[in-house]
Amino acid sequence: MSDKDVLVSIKDLYMSFGDLEVLKGVSLDIKKGEVVAILGPSGSGKTTCLRCINFLEYAQKGTITIDGFTVDCAESGRQHRKDILELRRKTAMVFQNYNLISHRTLVENVMEGLVVVRKMDKIEAYKRSKDMLEKVGLGDRLNYYPHQLSGGQKQRASIARALVLAPEVILFDEPTSALDPELVGEVLDTMKAIAELGITMIVVTHEIGFARGVASRVVFMDGGNIIEEGTPQEVIDHPKNPRTQKFLSKMENKGK
Repeated sequence: MSDKDVLVSIKDLYMSFGDLEVLKGVSLDIKKGEVVAILGPSGSGKTTCLRCINFLEYAQKGTITIDGFTVDCAESGRQHRKDILELRRKTAMVFQNYNLISHRTLVENVMEGLVVVRKMDKIEAYKRSKDMLEKVGLGDRLNYYPHQLSGGQKQRASIARALVLAPEVILFDEPTSALDPELVGEVLDTMKAIAELGITMIVVTHEIGFARGVASRVVFMDGGNIIEEGTPQEVIDHPKNPRTQKFLSKMENKGK
C-alpha cells in the first residue's frame, strides 16, 4: 500500500515488562477504512500491541503514527506527554470489561469524553450521545445505570461512547470475551454495522467467525511477533505458517 493510504503505522515496536520481552519489533500499516483483526494465543502480545497504539502501555522503542502524526516511543519529557495526548485524541478504545462509570447513567457515560476531553457544551454532548445510543439500539436505556443492563448492552454502550468521539480509529480489546455466549451476537452485529460505515477498526479477538466475515485483513501474532497476515481467506482458510495452522486447528476443535 502507498504511504498516502496509511492511517495507522506501527514501526519496529519493542515492549518489555522487566525481563519479559512482549513485543519484538512489530511493524504494521493499516489503511483508512480497514477492519484489521488480530488473532493469537494468550501471551502472544496482541493486546499489548493494541494498548501501545494509544499509549495505555508504553513501548520502549518504535514509532506510532496516526493520520500523519508521529510519536517516538523512546522519547520522554513534557512535549512527549503533549504528543501522546494529541495522538490519543485520534483514537477511542472499547475494553473487555466495558469500563462504564457505575454511578452515572448510560447517556452520562457516553457524554463523558465529549464534555471532559473535547470540552463540548453539555446540551450538545447530550444530544449527540442520545443519538449515538439510539444507533446502537439503546435509545430506551438512556437513564439506566450500568448495573441495570446486560453485558451485551453494556458493551454496546461502550461502543457508543467510542463512536461519539468520531475518532480516526477505534481499538477493540477482545470486546466479547466477558460476555455470556448468548449475548455475543448482539455486540458482533453492532461491530459489523460500524465496519459497514467505513470506520477504521483494529480488533483483538478470538471470534474467528467475525474475523472471517468482517475483517478486511487478519494478523496472526505469536511470541511477540507478527507471524502471518493477509486476507481472512489467506490467513484463516489457507494459513501457510505451521504456528497459525496449529492455533486455528485448536480454535476449531474448541468450538465443536
